[in-house]
Amino acid sequence: MTKKELVNKIVYIALRVLIVLYVVLLFLPGINPARITSKINRNLSLFTSGFFYKSLTDGLGRSMQKGWIPTSTIRLTFIASMICCLGALCAGAGGCLSVGNNKLKRIGNFLTFGGGLVGAVSIFGIRMAQNQLQALVDANPDWADKTSVLNPFGITFFMTLASAVALLSIVTFATTPAPAKDEKAHIEPKFQLFLMFLPFAVLLFVFAYLPLWGWRYAFFDYSAGGTLSMDKFRGLYWFTYLFKNAATAKHIGRVMLNTLAMSGIGIAFSWLPMVFAIFLSEVKNPHVKRIVQTCTTVPNFISWVLVYAVAFAIFSSDGFVSSLMMQQGIWDKGKNMLMSGEHTWLKMWAWGTWKGLGWSAIIYLSAISGIDQQLYEAATVDGAGRFQKMWHITLPELIPTYCVLLTLSIAGILSNGMEQYLVFENPQNTAAIEVLDLYVYKIGINGGLIPLSTVVGMLKSIISVVLLFLANNISKLVRGQSVV
Repeated sequence: MTKKELVNKIVYIALRVLIVLYVVLLFLPGINPARITSKINRNLSLFTSGFFYKSLTDGLGRSMQKGWIPTSTIRLTFIASMICCLGALCAGAGGCLSVGNNKLKRIGNFLTFGGGLVGAVSIFGIRMAQNQLQALVDANPDWADKTSVLNPFGITFFMTLASAVALLSIVTFATTPAPAKDEKAHIEPKFQLFLMFLPFAVLLFVFAYLPLWGWRYAFFDYSAGGTLSMDKFRGLYWFTYLFKNAATAKHIGRVMLNTLAMSGIGIAFSWLPMVFAIFLSEVKNPHVKRIVQTCTTVPNFISWVLVYAVAFAIFSSDGFVSSLMMQQGIWDKGKNMLMSGEHTWLKMWAWGTWKGLGWSAIIYLSAISGIDQQLYEAATVDGAGRFQKMWHITLPELIPTYCVLLTLSIAGILSNGMEQYLVFENPQNTAAIEVLDLYVYKIGINGGLIPLSTVVGMLKSIISVVLLFLANNISKLVRGQSVV
């Protein structure tokens, strides 16, 4: 490897790291360069500032009406933030192309340079907006408290970062050999797979890992719309509150019982989709098979609100069942079976099974289609019947898939979801239907105890991870093969 190639390789690594940092920091509120006044929500990220004007101006209504903060200044900040985000997107695209051959690397160089340059210019626009506010305060000193101008560190940081991306793009362009005229764009298969995975990794980061930043609320006395500061720091107070407060501890105990009971019932009957898939695969008429699969899969796409509407039409006091029973003279008056608190756990399991049976069976049907057909042919030659082939071939081949899904179910034993229980809850069954996710919703959204709900959510996540590895180790001991 020549010195030029070594420099090119090192600079490309540095460039990719900076691009990743450039994109990731768009979503972190703590370094938002667009927060040029303290009246802008401190929990706002640059991405939100650039694509959601209403969020940017939420706390500026009176200041903008009075002219203390000009509308043009905020619009400049909004547009500059949006352009900066687009620059980061452009740089990210260029970084993806940098894993290709020289032709794609050249194209990627133009994109990363453009993204860095656009980002630097847009940050300069935010600096102009901040200078406009500062000039207003200098001209009207009594407006200082009304405008609350800030000089965010993010301006300097993003300016430096974007400029570095543009500069390194020039270096990589100069050190990358020019592609041949007849060279076609090409990416190695391993990098193609990586680029296919990348969008999902980004979504995973944004929706699964980025929200972990909210765990900090568990250590503060925080209320909705407020700000976090060290004078509100409470340490582990909310963690101990769960156990020191007798009423809360009793409530948590009841909620945990409901959660574990309903999840336990679901795990105990988790083999139903597998059995359903086995029998469905034995249906020889393709039209019947397609109709059954469609009818059992469609409920998965129906919201729980509509499911409850269907249940109400069937089981309410003037619903189908009550009307039928009264017409037959079995009941004197209608009964609202949805209001009953009896057998709540089984009812919720039944509704969940009806809604998800067909959807859960899809993965088993896929696994069945991958079974070697020669096994069935050999069994037929040996005189095996359909049930014997199902028992000795299909079922054993599905056990590994079932074990993987069972392990994931055990890891998610505390995650029942909230929507189903929220819509079916009523004063008669609330003691038996309140699960952990619904409890977190109630104390966080309805009760305003955001720190306490965050603590419960944190503990749930930690316990789920522990259960995942515990179930994986048990699977390894029993089957000799781990899942994770």
